[in-house]
Amino acid sequence: MEAKATQALANELIETLKDGQKGYAEAMTDVEDADLKEIFKKYAAQRASYITELEDQMFKLDLKPEEESSVTGTIHRAFINLKGIVTSKDRHSILAECERGEDYAKKTYQTALKAQDLPAGLKAVIEKQYQGVQQGHDEIRDLRDASAKK
Repeated sequence: MEAKATQALANELIETLKDGQKGYAEAMTDVEDADLKEIFKKYAAQRASYITELEDQMFKLDLKPEEESSVTGTIHRAFINLKGIVTSKDRHSILAECERGEDYAKKTYQTALKAQDLPAGLKAVIEKQYQGVQQGHDEIRDLRDASAKK
């Protein structure tokens, strides 16, 4: 894969992870349930460590991470915040919005995994991280579904 394309792919993943990290950090402040605070804290920390791993891979490949955040992520974070205010910190609504963010992260990783000729180290990191993103998605989805039944 061409260096420029590899850099763009890695930056897209990093941007998605930064959006998720910030989204979870904001969601943490929107919920009153201690269990959700802990889960959101766990996933914010996971995303931060994934960013570091990807940036390390980029450094090894002599590629540059971008410094700017995405408009989509900003909109997503604002929506979580708005949702918390409008719905009086409603557990189901916040989980539904977090799950929507997880869907986006999953799609971004799935697209990255389809890329041809990724450097082996970067591909291994992306595959490992995708498993964590998938696990996070499933946990958030299951919590969301359980909260709808109450």
